[in-house]
Amino acid sequence: MAAVSHHIVELDENTTELAYPALKELRPHLAGPAEFAEQVRLQRTEGYRLAVAHDADGTVVSAAGFRLVTSLAWGQHIYIDDLCTLPAARGQGHASALLEWVDAEALRLGLTEVHLDSGTHRHAAHRRYLSSGYVIPAFHFRKELGAP
Repeated sequence: MAAVSHHIVELDENTTELAYPALKELRPHLAGPAEFAEQVRLQRTEGYRLAVAHDADGTVVSAAGFRLVTSLAWGQHIYIDDLCTLPAARGQGHASALLEWVDAEALRLGLTEVHLDSGTHRHAAHRRYLSSGYVIPAFHFRKELGAP
């Protein structure tokens, strides 16, 4: 199999919708590109950023949404909110390339850690994270409270 070249770019407000097909795989509740772009616009006010990987034809096949956060537990770090690759492009290294890009961005910002959560059923993603140097230091708990 030939090596796949990975072209990674960060999207801005004018190109946000390019990430929609890849992130729709992870977030199927998003109704369409316009709703997605509006949600990202709101999240950008809180520091959310989007980077994408293109295939050889220039199509966005993988996307990572992340932000700089600070916590008492870990100090300042990058948190990856969203990372997904289109099914037809999986296994070609696009997610790994995005993770490496985020690592480089964290280092550029003077940070020493990158964090993420992953659904318990996403076994292939877990293998990718573990092989990329991530460890499982904690469990994430959630409690649904219903309507206010």
